[in-house]
Amino acid sequence: MFEELNPQNWNIGWIEIGEAAVVLTIAIGLAWLIYRLAFAIVLKLASTSDSPMDDMLVRRIRRPIKWSLIAIAITIAAQIDPTLADVWEPLGQFLRPALLGWIAYSLIKAYTAAMEMRMEAASDPVAIRSRRTRIAILSRTATIAIIVITVGLMLFTIPAVQTIGATLLASAGLAALAVGAAAQPALKSLIAGLQIAITEPLRLGDLVVIEGHTGRVEEIHMAFIIVRTWDERAVVVPTAQVLDSSFENWSRKSEMLTGPVFLHLDPATHVPPIRAELERFVKDHELWDGRTAAVLMTEAYPESIELRISVSASTIANVFNLRCAVREHMLDWLRENMPDALIRHRLEAPGGHAKAGEPNAP
Repeated sequence: MFEELNPQNWNIGWIEIGEAAVVLTIAIGLAWLIYRLAFAIVLKLASTSDSPMDDMLVRRIRRPIKWSLIAIAITIAAQIDPTLADVWEPLGQFLRPALLGWIAYSLIKAYTAAMEMRMEAASDPVAIRSRRTRIAILSRTATIAIIVITVGLMLFTIPAVQTIGATLLASAGLAALAVGAAAQPALKSLIAGLQIAITEPLRLGDLVVIEGHTGRVEEIHMAFIIVRTWDERAVVVPTAQVLDSSFENWSRKSEMLTGPVFLHLDPATHVPPIRAELERFVKDHELWDGRTAAVLMTEAYPESIELRISVSASTIANVFNLRCAVREHMLDWLRENMPDALIRHRLEAPGGHAKAGEPNAP
């Protein structure tokens, strides 16, 4: 006890601390120098490329690389100085997995940003939606995996957690059953999300009809999908439910679509003039893509006939607007040119009533 209070031992301790500080400063300085030289070369090479993605990738990963180089330098210096090793090793065991996870996370985000930047140059909207869906789902899955693995590696550097882990491994059978039963909904959603990313029954931006709701797919998560309807409502649909039930995808291959307009007219109506007027109208309409313009009599009843007008456009929004324009125009044209074609509820009494012509009829 008295030997520990000897001032000579204090001097030796301060000398060791001073040597460790010098070694630490040199290690950090060398790591910083290597970082500056390496990234100066990498940035110069990236500047010679015509693609802006190279500069973006370098900017995304330079911070985690910088701190990782410093951690590596301190680890090497700790092998030389025992005092530095006593301080650094407990901390380094906790920080090294965190730095590796940071690098992996930055690489995933950089790759995602690069793919999104590359999509901006594409002209096919279907291909863009397909890539966006895959990138969104796979990047989220990879991010979750990186976070879980990184946190697990960091926790297992703590001795108490290692003891708990060994105890759990001893009863792995019961633990696996319990975790499997509890995590069944989450695993089902994870598998469903990956299946959507691979098979692509729907993608970001697709116009779908799910559970009676029509709208655009706005977000795709591992657990749920958000569909934005025309009146700006957000419909949340579980991911697993999308694959378990049928739904409509109106933009699976392309945005081109054919839409119907139904007219219910008098049975005595002549159809050829109506067909000719439709062809004349859509020929000069800016929304018609030139593929389909047809008039068919789909039903004939004693008191009415049903005409189905089919028109096509290059996008789903244009089809809806064109259908509204055709419906309004054809009704206006019928009122002006063929008013007898419009159905009216009237009572006809051929010859009139027997007593209608008598002057004294009651």
